[in-house]
Amino acid sequence: MDSRRLIGWTGAFLLAAGLLGHLFAARAIGGSYIAYRDHIFGFFLIAAVTGAAIAGVGRRFWRGRHDVTLLVIGAVQALFGFVIYLQRFHIQ
Repeated sequence: MDSRRLIGWTGAFLLAAGLLGHLFAARAIGGSYIAYRDHIFGFFLIAAVTGAAIAGVGRRFWRGRHDVTLLVIGAVQALFGFVIYLQRFHIQ
């Protein structure tokens, strides 16, 4: 397996980890339809906003390396998913 494919798969794995952070947080606060809907919407909203910004930076600094762009977007999503999951402990 070449390095570009490995980087791409790692980015996809991190995207899935970010989504799981949102889903686990929704489940932890009650698991209602509204909680899941809002967390999934939040995941895609964060992905759209940060993805657009990262894609713009990627065009400037690593043109043609879509695997690196996916890796960075996945890392940001995983970080946000982890933080959102941790914030569920602060909900009263």
